Amino acid sequence: MEDLVIRDADVVDGSGADSYRADVVVDGGRIVSIVKEAAAAGCQRPRAMREVDAEGLVLSPGFIDMHAHSDLALLRDPDHSAKAAQGVTLEVLGQDGLSYAPVDDRTLEEVRRAITGWNGYGDDIDIDWRTVGEYLDRLDRGIAVNAAYLVPQGTVRALAVGWEDRAATPEELDLMRWLVAEGMEQGALGLSSGLTYTPGMYAEDAELTELCRVVARYGGYYCPHHRSYGAGALEAYAEMVALTREAGCPLHLAHATMNFGVNEGRAPELLALLDQALDAGADITLDTYPYTPGCTTLAALLPSWASEGGPEEILARLTDPATAERIRHDLEVTGSDGCHGVPVEWETIEISGVTEPALADHVGRTVRASAALRGETCWSTARRLLVEDRLGTTILQHVGHEENVRTIMRHRTHTGGSDGILQGAKPHPRAYGTFPRYLGHYVRELGVLTLEECVAHLTGRPAARLRLPDRGLVREGYRADLVLFDPETVAAGAGFAEPRRLPTGIPHVLIDGRFVIEDGKRTDVLAGRAVRRTPV
Repeated sequence: MEDLVIRDADVVDGSGADSYRADVVVDGGRIVSIVKEAAAAGCQRPRAMREVDAEGLVLSPGFIDMHAHSDLALLRDPDHSAKAAQGVTLEVLGQDGLSYAPVDDRTLEEVRRAITGWNGYGDDIDIDWRTVGEYLDRLDRGIAVNAAYLVPQGTVRALAVGWEDRAATPEELDLMRWLVAEGMEQGALGLSSGLTYTPGMYAEDAELTELCRVVARYGGYYCPHHRSYGAGALEAYAEMVALTREAGCPLHLAHATMNFGVNEGRAPELLALLDQALDAGADITLDTYPYTPGCTTLAALLPSWASEGGPEEILARLTDPATAERIRHDLEVTGSDGCHGVPVEWETIEISGVTEPALADHVGRTVRASAALRGETCWSTARRLLVEDRLGTTILQHVGHEENVRTIMRHRTHTGGSDGILQGAKPHPRAYGTFPRYLGHYVRELGVLTLEECVAHLTGRPAARLRLPDRGLVREGYRADLVLFDPETVAAGAGFAEPRRLPTGIPHVLIDGRFVIEDGKRTDVLAGRAVRRTPV
């Protein structure tokens, strides 16, 4: 007798096809039988050791978070309900060009400092790995949800070149090629970049093209956080399209948005650019989160010249009055490249988290509001936060446009990604709410997507991009990574006031046929493992 039968489910299978009613049988971690209602008439229905009554519920593949920042959170917090309760069964880590492998002792410390705002410093975790393969092995000891990894180009550049703003030597480029190849051979699915973050932003297109050629040989894809989401957004998208076409490498555009006032209403221009390339044979996909504000670190807004050399050099420049004034001018007047070429509007920058407890009263306020309470300039407040929090401050940027969000999510290559940062007292609610918000707000309430379309965006499409042969669809023989949700009640509990509230309407989540969420509650099951590249 099989392990489990999910009885009378409305199956939305992840392909975009119409739903159907069926009993779905799971055994040994895989879907072994799907008995549609019409076929079952007059026949004995499948039996199993356990049955789940799915009357009124939708059964879909588990959701794939195409852009996650849980690189340390999965190890720190075995519960990980932030993602498990949303129905996420796979996260793609190593994003935005900065993560924790491959490293040596020097770059590990530098990276920990640079992305404290994303993952915490990590002194509560025994970082006993240095290579991509060793990190994936660590995940294999048991985590809440499955995880795949992208080789982070900024970390690779830090290891081979350092944090200086200069071209790589031929020998350094050879080392970077080797590091990317090693990471792909050890199981990474592609390469990421953070081209508004140091040191990845110092790479010229020729360097990135060479690394993408390596990725393409292994059947991977390139996932850039490109050079501008603001004043130069369309040019930055076009740059990535041209670069990857030259390299023969598939392209996946991370958190594809058109932000700031200069881009209001301009999403159709982006999609026209992408459609032209797709029609000419390019392999392009993208992901978005269903919210208007962005989220990053306060230090990310700094101009690239001020970030050269790494965290200690940044702090030294901030504490020098003359250099700090030059930074202020770039931020407030010129528009720094770290702020996407747009002069910063401090009333749009909300402090979401700090690492230094003495600074906690800033959290939940914009920089302008916090400065007004203290009777000082916005730059004085921002500079003090950067220095006293040692660059660990996280922020929300209220710079998005709802019409752009809706337009982009309808695109034929769209997938879902949370870009969820779990650090800070008031993190962006997308970390806890992205997937139920798609289903509840944009499907049920607004009708921007049909249910079948949306589930395909969150499951089948991303699995195809990741080249996973047995995930992302409800099919016989596929892994039993499954979600049961109520289409009438599913909703994000998280909001900007209470960003860590769990969603409603998702009673069951299974990974490899094991319940990680059962009757709406987290079990103690750690069914997640590293998902490695499928050899081509």
